[in-house]
Amino acid sequence: MVITTKDVQHLFALIAADIAAHRDHLCELDGAIGDGDHGLAMDAGCEAAAKAVAALDPAQAAPTAAFNAAAKAFLNAVGASSGPLYATAFMRAGAAVKDRPDLGDEEFVRAFAAMAQGIQERGKAQPGEKTMVDAWKPAADAASDAWASGTSLHECFDRAERAARQGCEATRDMTAAKGRASRLGERVIGHIDPGAASAAIVIASIAKFAQHRDG
Repeated sequence: MVITTKDVQHLFALIAADIAAHRDHLCELDGAIGDGDHGLAMDAGCEAAAKAVAALDPAQAAPTAAFNAAAKAFLNAVGASSGPLYATAFMRAGAAVKDRPDLGDEEFVRAFAAMAQGIQERGKAQPGEKTMVDAWKPAADAASDAWASGTSLHECFDRAERAARQGCEATRDMTAAKGRASRLGERVIGHIDPGAASAAIVIASIAKFAQHRDG
């Protein structure tokens, strides 16, 4: 399978549409343990990223340029919290596939793993701290492990999606070590982390894209 810049444009449009569809639910989750605007922030960031990527000429721009355009646009649209994290994720994805005119399956898995690592390093977070890392890290590990064992691309991302959903659900039983929610102590137990919830949506969008490309 070959993934072109045009495919990356489609991927970002898909992510933006799926986040927009869940915007209000993400705000509700955030309202319980944060300031209630996570859905708005993710919607603004993903829409800006999709528009910036769509504006590129796919005949002239490599996938790296698309990831870099997404990073800059997301950060400009969302200054706080998730902005720098997703900007770093997209920059790392671009760096992981630098100079490639298009991407094979292996490069796509590598870009995905680079996104997760970028989020973890920029956020200085570990799994178990009730953050988006609780969805991203297990998803990236699942995809990379599946690829290493010779699994098809869409199966790699099916496993990633399942791992992300499980990781997101697991945040319900955690206290928070980062951000505003960390001030609430045990009161956050029983609530899903909104960052992990939005991460699971983004990863599900990527899985849907991989299934379509592999199909």
